[in-house]
Amino acid sequence: MKGISYSRYGGPEELAYGDVRDPRVGPDSVLVKVRAAAVNPVDWKCREGYMDRLLEPAFPVVPGWDVSGVVVQPGVSVTEFGVGDEVIGYVREDFLSRGTFAEYVAAPVRTLARKPRNLTWEEAAGLPLVGLTAYQVLFKVLQVRRDETVLVHAAAGGVGSIAVQLARHLGARVIGTASGHNHDFVRGLGGEPVEYGDGLVDRVRGLAPEGVDAAFDTVGGDALKASANLLAPEGRLVSIADPDVFDYGGRYYFVRPDAADLLRLSELAEEGVVSVHVSETFPLERAADAHRLNQEGRTRGKIVVTVDWETEETAAPAGLWQGGGAAARGDAGLG
Repeated sequence: MKGISYSRYGGPEELAYGDVRDPRVGPDSVLVKVRAAAVNPVDWKCREGYMDRLLEPAFPVVPGWDVSGVVVQPGVSVTEFGVGDEVIGYVREDFLSRGTFAEYVAAPVRTLARKPRNLTWEEAAGLPLVGLTAYQVLFKVLQVRRDETVLVHAAAGGVGSIAVQLARHLGARVIGTASGHNHDFVRGLGGEPVEYGDGLVDRVRGLAPEGVDAAFDTVGGDALKASANLLAPEGRLVSIADPDVFDYGGRYYFVRPDAADLLRLSELAEEGVVSVHVSETFPLERAADAHRLNQEGRTRGKIVVTVDWETEETAAPAGLWQGGGAAARGDAGLG
């Protein structure tokens, strides 16, 4: 099959389009025909080796963790999904190898949920990682409650834009940092925008003189320090960008795949609570350009790569592993 891969750490120029190894569908996985895959900052951080101590690579690596697509083959133990089901996934494993920037991906069912019916393939692909990050931080870590004031950094970005919407759904007031040209966008999400940069603490204090009840740092550095200075007594602080958060009494969080959380996000999208803004799309073969744009760090919403299919056939493709013989019959003799 065709896909994107890199054989060593480096810049976007290391991303090559061409033949990549065919995915092998394990008992608890499904083969997904990829329609779209979103780009996230962690993708280029993995590509450049910044995640090496956390995620061991098996070169060549196919990048990408976000996906929307169609199930074409369920594993022999899978009852959750069948052929033709439309799904989304945060397909992260504990190593770097078989990502979503390809025509097909073998995805463990623990990473998948049904695709929101009201989202396009591109919008749906942009939901899993950022949606799960925002959902898990706000609902499970910060435990945001009604009538609290929440500070969200980079409120026009992928994680931030979803966080604003979810916090408003929880009944919170949201103050969101953003560049001036994104203020109307943040207002449209339900947030109160404030400009980045010098004077940020004073600007937020002008809106929340008593401080904020919860701060969600997605940037690190000065934004993290400002967040700590803006907390009300008993305020909570979480960062997904800077481990120095521990020095301020906060928590660091790294998103995890969770099928139940992802299904809830799909439902919230269908209920109109959560929307995904796609700023730009690229064909799969131009994934390097998508990485470059994401790495600039000025994206509103999501950048997505797409796979162009000439047919809508949902059968498992010829040439890919079919799980034949005893495994296909369900009598592989493991007992």
